[in-house]
Amino acid sequence: MNESSTSNRIPDIVNRWFAENTYCSRDFSELDRLLARKREQGVTISLGLPALNEEKTVGKVIRTVKTALMDDVPLLDEMVLIDSGSADYTREVAEELGIPVFIHQNVLTAHGSFDGKGEGLWKSLYILKGDIIVWIDTDITNIHPRFVYGVLGPLLVDPSIQYVKGFYRRPLKDEDRLLAGGGGRVTELTARPLINLFYPELSGLVQPLSGEYAGRRDALERLPFFTGYAVETGLLIDLLETRGLFSIAQADLQERIHHNQPLPSLSKMSFAIMQAVFRRLHKSGKIELLEEFNRMMNMIRYDVGHFYLDAVEVHERERPPMIELTEYRRKREPDLQEGIRGTTG
Repeated sequence: MNESSTSNRIPDIVNRWFAENTYCSRDFSELDRLLARKREQGVTISLGLPALNEEKTVGKVIRTVKTALMDDVPLLDEMVLIDSGSADYTREVAEELGIPVFIHQNVLTAHGSFDGKGEGLWKSLYILKGDIIVWIDTDITNIHPRFVYGVLGPLLVDPSIQYVKGFYRRPLKDEDRLLAGGGGRVTELTARPLINLFYPELSGLVQPLSGEYAGRRDALERLPFFTGYAVETGLLIDLLETRGLFSIAQADLQERIHHNQPLPSLSKMSFAIMQAVFRRLHKSGKIELLEEFNRMMNMIRYDVGHFYLDAVEVHERERPPMIELTEYRRKREPDLQEGIRGTTG
């Protein structure tokens, strides 16, 4: 089939994917049924909570999810906070609620450490034990168990699905007002235009940058992770290219309210996502980068009646698939490693 006919089929493929692989969290609100499916399949489920200075919201997130999905219905086998060096009381709040806490800078120290959410997620694969991994952000102010069971449900009802992204209505908070549909600015102004341009198969994803998602370990451990803002974009592109579009699903989590980032932070986020997309395009041979792209971004600042430039490095580094690490394989396959040592000792 030539390239033109493939391109002409993409809208039909995306429409079919959207119809078949889009779910609603309400479909999975009967938790006893989800628990039965989990037990039938003999899988374990871990929830990782990435956090950086979220003392105002992390306690409610933990209490809400723990009560509903661990105490009342044991859908989750573990819940762990993955902290990225909080300077407030985020870690103390989690510890007081009985949740294990890891600082990602102190995990896998032989491999060094980078700042960024993606780095924390990558290292959490080493920490968490489950066959299915769920991540949700800890800044959600209207937290509800659906943020977890909504992205878990498709994985438990369809064995062909490897990864599930959440989506939602995301109002923008402007002082004391909520502006309906005002959130997701980087999604609409950067991520979705780039996806539609270069990866149109993924164009049916409502919110490719959402912070609530779940995946099967045997898929996640074989993917590289960008260390910063681009982690979600990179995972989607790599899943598309290694597992195919229909390995991905999405779930409507209704509405999400959280602290919105200021515009300068969104600008850096967009810059990082663009780096990741062009790196993937170069890797797959779709474009050729004649030279390494710039990693310094001039931020426009204003202070006391004048503008000035503030040069900031935005460098999306990349971690290898976790399964390539000896420490990880040793931890996940102790019997196999013991056998290897026995034959070589």
